Amino acid sequence: MSDIFQIGERVEIFLDSKFGENEGWHEGTIFKIDPYSEHRSFYWVELSAEAQGLLGMRQISVFNPKNIRKINL
Repeated sequence: MSDIFQIGERVEIFLDSKFGENEGWHEGTIFKIDPYSEHRSFYWVELSAEAQGLLGMRQISVFNPKNIRKINL
């Protein structure tokens, strides 16, 4: 993915089948970026109120860039 993500951007994250019936895309906002290597980072996302209620968590980190996409407003 060629997207460059920035703190404060609205995004959707994909949660796979490990999350059971909550598998799919969920909205949130990037609030922190932790570099892992020269080419990869952990993107910390604060989930939307709806996603927080559904998933029972407030924040999540996303490492695989295939599992994060910008929300076009």
